[in-house]
Amino acid sequence: MKISATIITLNEERNIERCIRSLQDVADEIIVLDSFSTDNTEEICKGLGVRFEKREWEGYSPSKNYLNSLAQFDYILSIDADEALDEELKQSILELKKLNDPEVYSVNRMTNYCGKWIKHSGWYPDIKVRLFPKKGSNWDGEIVHEELVYPVNLEVVQLKGHLEHYSYYSFEGHRSRADKYSALTAQKMHDKGKKASALKPYISALGRFVSMYIIKRGFLDGVMGFKIAWISAQSNVFKYKELRRLNSVKSN
Repeated sequence: MKISATIITLNEERNIERCIRSLQDVADEIIVLDSFSTDNTEEICKGLGVRFEKREWEGYSPSKNYLNSLAQFDYILSIDADEALDEELKQSILELKKLNDPEVYSVNRMTNYCGKWIKHSGWYPDIKVRLFPKKGSNWDGEIVHEELVYPVNLEVVQLKGHLEHYSYYSFEGHRSRADKYSALTAQKMHDKGKKASALKPYISALGRFVSMYIIKRGFLDGVMGFKIAWISAQSNVFKYKELRRLNSVKSN
């Protein structure tokens, strides 16, 4: 089995070197699709010898599907710039390459939140399908939350090890990104004709906090667990307020 590793980037100078170096021992080629970064992302990538392509951003699914089309090998390992393979996951993939086993493979992603590995809060375990055959696979989804569609006759096998996710370096960064995705989700809901009552933002936020901090045992993650639940709840308020704003604009 030969593997093409694929990464989409935009201003990822903080993360991209760690990501690429974690792939160098397992991938037969590494392709980066960049949306015209203005930082040192391009220089870092080219310095590490990867294939670097530029293209205007069209959304997650179109970008990932275009990136897949560039891959020259039969299997694709899709990874985000703020992710990296740990040593156990690298060994799992290296062993897999010896077998040439035609299946679909998932990984368990673990998030590093402001310096702490999160083991609860609904963030772990976080199973993602990331290694799959190029033929018969594509990304599907509008605006946000893309999903991989793969041949139905293939079994999903989970690999040992972790995909390390260096997602948030500050609480402010978490809130900013959460609100970005909430805005995209609100637009998607609006496009589908969804409505929200005046109380919906607050009821939804309370439900999100209780779910993450209590039901999903975020309290075991200490202060970070509380912050994750609190920011997620705040972002839920923003999402439904944004949906109400979009609905009011349409009605006017």
